[in-house]
Amino acid sequence: MKSKYLSLLTCAGFAGLLFTATTANAKPKSSLDSFAVLGGSAVTLTNSTVIGDVGVDHGPLTQTTSTISGQVHVGDIVAQKAYDDFLLAYAALATVPCGTTLTGSLAGLFLTPGVYCVDAASTTTGGTLTLLGSSTDTWIFKIGTSGTGALTGTKFTVVMASGETCNSNVFWWTAQAATLTDSVFIGSILAGADITVTRGSLDGQALATGAVTLTG
Repeated sequence: MKSKYLSLLTCAGFAGLLFTATTANAKPKSSLDSFAVLGGSAVTLTNSTVIGDVGVDHGPLTQTTSTISGQVHVGDIVAQKAYDDFLLAYAALATVPCGTTLTGSLAGLFLTPGVYCVDAASTTTGGTLTLLGSSTDTWIFKIGTSGTGALTGTKFTVVMASGETCNSNVFWWTAQAATLTDSVFIGSILAGADITVTRGSLDGQALATGAVTLTG
């Protein structure tokens, strides 16, 4: 990292996501576009930098030595509308058919655009996942398709082989929580529980039914 802060940037958002006929005919609402962080029950930012809006549907938002470049919405109509649309997007992704089933660690894989599923939890410690394609392609990762399962990454790097960054084209759906530590990550995380990110960076969005905690 270039600074001591955890950096989280919102990418283009969900308005640009249109599933093809091979996945699902769904287009999530655009009220999520501006949000880099959105939690259901709480948002806690410590020594973090967020480029984009931050919101919480119900519950507190706590900041300590953090910078937010966008708007802050706590329990207002904007946050509530975005959260409702997040739930719709979460439900839509849950119905997208799996293309390829993976197991365990994602390190060392080179994956073309598609829908990738892990039946249970996915834990990756060290290593790199390389996405073979460009920002016009779409990758969807579904963790816990059997009904339970969390996404855990420690010193886990996700990159595009083209060198491009997130363009609302990489999505991580988890049945339960998502936890990233010292990781360099690409994609919007839609979690069925909490999202916890400690150090590292996330080029995408952190959207959780529970709490979002970013700690530098």
